[in-house]
Amino acid sequence: MTLEILTSDALFPVRHGFFTRRGGASSGVFAGLNCGYGSSDQTEIVSINRARAAGALDIAPDRLTGVHQIHSADVEIVDAPSDVPARADGIVTNTPDLAISVLTADCQPVLFADAKAGVVAAAHAGWRGALDGILEATIDAMLSLGATRDGIAAVIGPTISQSAYEVGPEFFDTFMVEDESYARFFSGGKGDRMHFDLPAFGLHRLRSAGIGSAEWTRHCTYADPERFYSYRRTTHAKEADYGRLIAAIRL
Repeated sequence: MTLEILTSDALFPVRHGFFTRRGGASSGVFAGLNCGYGSSDQTEIVSINRARAAGALDIAPDRLTGVHQIHSADVEIVDAPSDVPARADGIVTNTPDLAISVLTADCQPVLFADAKAGVVAAAHAGWRGALDGILEATIDAMLSLGATRDGIAAVIGPTISQSAYEVGPEFFDTFMVEDESYARFFSGGKGDRMHFDLPAFGLHRLRSAGIGSAEWTRHCTYADPERFYSYRRTTHAKEADYGRLIAAIRL
């Protein structure tokens, strides 16, 4: 099966892709393009999958790099791959022929580009990172390399949608402590349960940062098991582990 790569005209002409699970070498619960070494999948198979993603971006496998994601607001500026990835959730570069990436399985993968300035970025934005400011921190790092706020386009890739993201009152309270206006990102559920709109919250934070454009591809990871891995779907199914989707961008 060939790779399936989701792209956005907003990032044109910068090479990029939100890769689905289709076209990979993994099997079992990881079936498809699992690109996460943090999973219990075979390391050599993950390497094959990552090499396929790199090839699709016309880059050597050793020029595809990322960060050790920790649900933070920390950002790393890179100019070369590292054998020991930094602990961060945003990665930024202005180095040509270097693909930077993030891994997700429900959290938001966000790709950024200022094509005119020659600066690109990728961010892993779960609810914690988004609330703590990972998106704004990534934008600030791009600005430090010469990007302009108006010149930055950001695209949120496949992520869990509101209908699938049930949360409890403690989760809601965490957001209310930050800003009571965030109540608009929650809808009612059964009992004391609510549903949180993660991509809408991500778009709000991106647009409030004043960048040129921000959009979501409108793909839900939970609802489409044939195309996407989902941590929450795996948990509900009581499966042992789950794959990681890769999103990458390069100059």
